[in-house]
Amino acid sequence: MDSKTFALMLGGMFLVTYASRVLPIMVLSRLRMPQWLLNWLSFVPAAVLTALLAPAILMPDGSGDLILGLNNQYLIASIPTLVMAIRTRNLILSVAVGVVTMAILRYYPG
Repeated sequence: MDSKTFALMLGGMFLVTYASRVLPIMVLSRLRMPQWLLNWLSFVPAAVLTALLAPAILMPDGSGDLILGLNNQYLIASIPTLVMAIRTRNLILSVAVGVVTMAILRYYPG
């Protein structure tokens, strides 16, 4: 691939990516959305995070089989992490608890 083709491809990818982010912001910033829609949209980040984390925690080997036993270190580490997140609502503390718990589980596999 020559440099001109590469530059055109890179520019096209930039425009598509930028437009897909900026256009909705420009259009929606001028609209007054009803309160029920804003309430509904407030749940989207939690739903997306759950959709990303649940398979990684419950099916860590990627086979598609649920691993709900004590041999699932990810599931065990997620419990104190979730408790810390709910109690403190502090991202740094929650991540630290998750990392330390996972390190302990890997060092002492029990």
